Amino acid sequence: MLLLTAAKVYTQDPLPISLSLRNVVDLAISQSSSVKYVQNQDVNYYWRWKNHQTRFRPQLTLSGNLPDFENQTQPITQPDGSIVFSQVSQMETSAQLAISQPIPQLGAYVYAASGIVRLQDFNNSTVGFSGVPVSVGITQPLFAYNWMKWSRMTEPLVYEEAQKRFIENIEEISYNATARFFNYLKIQTNYSLAESNLANSQDNLKIAQVKRELGTISDNDFARIQLSVFNAQKALNNARIDLKNADYELKKYIGLDQDKEIDLIIPLDMFLWEVDPDLALKESLENRKETPQFERRLIQADRDLTRAKREAGVGATLRMSYGVSNSADDLGGIYENVEQQQNVALALSMPIMDWGRSESRVKLAESQRELVLYDVDQDRQDFERGVVVQVEQFNLIKSQIATAEAADKVAEEGYLIALKKFQNGEISITDLNISLQERESAKRDYIRSIENYWESYYRLREVTLYDFEFNQKIYYTNPMLTSEQ
Repeated sequence: MLLLTAAKVYTQDPLPISLSLRNVVDLAISQSSSVKYVQNQDVNYYWRWKNHQTRFRPQLTLSGNLPDFENQTQPITQPDGSIVFSQVSQMETSAQLAISQPIPQLGAYVYAASGIVRLQDFNNSTVGFSGVPVSVGITQPLFAYNWMKWSRMTEPLVYEEAQKRFIENIEEISYNATARFFNYLKIQTNYSLAESNLANSQDNLKIAQVKRELGTISDNDFARIQLSVFNAQKALNNARIDLKNADYELKKYIGLDQDKEIDLIIPLDMFLWEVDPDLALKESLENRKETPQFERRLIQADRDLTRAKREAGVGATLRMSYGVSNSADDLGGIYENVEQQQNVALALSMPIMDWGRSESRVKLAESQRELVLYDVDQDRQDFERGVVVQVEQFNLIKSQIATAEAADKVAEEGYLIALKKFQNGEISITDLNISLQERESAKRDYIRSIENYWESYYRLREVTLYDFEFNQKIYYTNPMLTSEQ
């Protein structure tokens, strides 16, 4: 396996850390700031889902005033209708225990409650009790938009999207780590080439100096060789700066200490060359967030249209309750000889004249729904085509790598031959520079072809969320949620 060594970063560590591409990806998805952000985002959606679930579960509530003291002058209406201002000094203590339960299918709420009130009159030195030992009731909207029904349809899809987005975002981190790995590797290769070029240029200058003393080289050729040394030194200085910047960016992204020295290993362990487009498309439709997202968008379009129609028509709310109540001088008395209490109320709301506002809202919702249908259809086609194109591009990489590898070997051999010929005086510095440029270009093309393979591989994992190496779906756990789930 070919190992390219980075520029030395002098630290307390005696030996550099050798990192393969898989090492870099593993570090990025386990300890980088990017993965911590993705994990926190996933936690946010987890608690959103939990909050949604609790909205449809029974709610038990205890409420009351402990106490409500009053000492002031108040107007008191007498039996004959006159008003007398009297000093009121009393303390009221109340408590109520209630349980409520929504019914999503109906958009209604049912409840049961029990309450008690204690009233102490300090002016008359009396204590009285009143209460509702038990009461039940229901609140039922009629002809209204049922938000509970639609929420139960969309929120599970939102959570499913979030779970798939979490995996997708981690694969995006893997892809970004791969891009930074090869950016470092290309700059590292440039640095190695610059070091080799400078050494060769200095050797050529020594030979040229001997030839100049013998009078077998022109001043023009000698000056050009000197210039090649200066250019090689300049290129090495620039490569050193670029390497330091790339070193910083890579370590920052994968969460590695900046004082550690690293060596990158060229990833030559390519194992996957052919991907079945049908399998990739099938896994992509099953695993990616776009599938529940398309479904959610269609449901939301229907929801908005239904809301517009419901809000444009007659609105009514039916409220019914039944229970027993009583008052007494002592606490136990309110549970004896109780009296029934019933309540039925129907509230109505009907638009009479709104200058076409309701109708225009319905038409707008209908138009928006048609646009959503069109957009979802187009997005689905683009998504499926994007997966197929990604597979087709990946399947073409094998021949590109073979060609680039062969060209790299030929260019390297050609440069070594040209270097010997130049040192023997058989070719000019111009011919040597041409061979040098061909060598550098072939080396960069070879590294770029390897980069294309791995970037395409990780992009393919991202668009399918499928591991083609082990033939299984990609799955990650969130360490921030392991104690919650």
